Amino acid sequence: MATRRGFLAGLAASSFAPVAGWAKVGAPEFLSAARSSDDSYHLFGLTGQGAPVFQIPLPARGHAAAANPLRAEAVAFARRPGRFAIVLSCETGVILAELDAPEGRHFYGHGAFSSDGALLFTTENDYDAARGIVGVWEARTYQRLGEFSSGGIGPHDIRLMPDGGTLVVANGGIETHPDSGRAKLNLPFMQPNLTYLSVEGDVLEQAELAPEMHMNSIRHLDVRTDGLVGFATQWQGSTADSPSVIGLHRRGEAPQLLSAARAQARAMDGYGGSVAFYDEGTRIAVSSPRGGLVQLGDVAAGAVVGQLDMPDVCGLGVSGGALRASTGTGAFWAATATPRVLTQQPVAWDNHLVRVSCG
Repeated sequence: MATRRGFLAGLAASSFAPVAGWAKVGAPEFLSAARSSDDSYHLFGLTGQGAPVFQIPLPARGHAAAANPLRAEAVAFARRPGRFAIVLSCETGVILAELDAPEGRHFYGHGAFSSDGALLFTTENDYDAARGIVGVWEARTYQRLGEFSSGGIGPHDIRLMPDGGTLVVANGGIETHPDSGRAKLNLPFMQPNLTYLSVEGDVLEQAELAPEMHMNSIRHLDVRTDGLVGFATQWQGSTADSPSVIGLHRRGEAPQLLSAARAQARAMDGYGGSVAFYDEGTRIAVSSPRGGLVQLGDVAAGAVVGQLDMPDVCGLGVSGGALRASTGTGAFWAATATPRVLTQQPVAWDNHLVRVSCG
């Protein structure tokens, strides 16, 4: 991929000054897609207390977004197997660009910017070849520079690691094809993994769960400042056999699922929706909209230590070190030992609260 590598080399020698920081649009802490009461769809910017500071229309249901670290721009992604990804000015509400998935591809609902905001990386499905792809886009004109393998099938979430030069991808392992809707085509043979890639596309490391956990699809990610990766899984086997859906991984080691009592594991109904480190990274939380709860884990102990009941919860984020949660009922929660609703909006919040770093 000489074109992309050349762009990276040129970028290092050039200035990339921000046009407008997030402070100009109210310094939101989170982005979230939502369905409004009139069945229209929007991308919202939210404070740490859940108060909207802007909302921008979307053409259809959104899943997650990527926030440019320097400019008040967001890329909103369609829910899988959607093909739209639109670049929005969060200052004016104007659509700045539309990303078109190449022929034979669709987006998986997530993306990540490079630390300088110059590149966007998108998870994609090359569905006829049944392989995962990371697309690479220049983040001024949003022209596609190239692509590389995600290291597995069904790449969903993608995050930039703290070193700024490494990406981690949650390859869920599930083969899908738009002709079959959201049907899962390879469950008996699926092989989820975490793949660590350089931003140039070189595979640096791959990690898989134990063989008996091969149906525990790795979907969503959070990364602690020291590089510890937290992940949420979605179990594709019998609900009666559902294992823990919260995991941790440090490079060079084997991934581990948090230990959980049988009743705790079954309470999640095999579904981890979002994941977030909180309390200065000593705790980790995973939501389950199916179970209607947030499960809490102690990182050092590697164990589930509690849960919070919240109907239709999915989005998780952190504000001032404290856990926040959003639900399909429009509630935005302070997810403390005694949870309380901070705001209630006439919307159905979608799956994720995306952090914004205000430049």
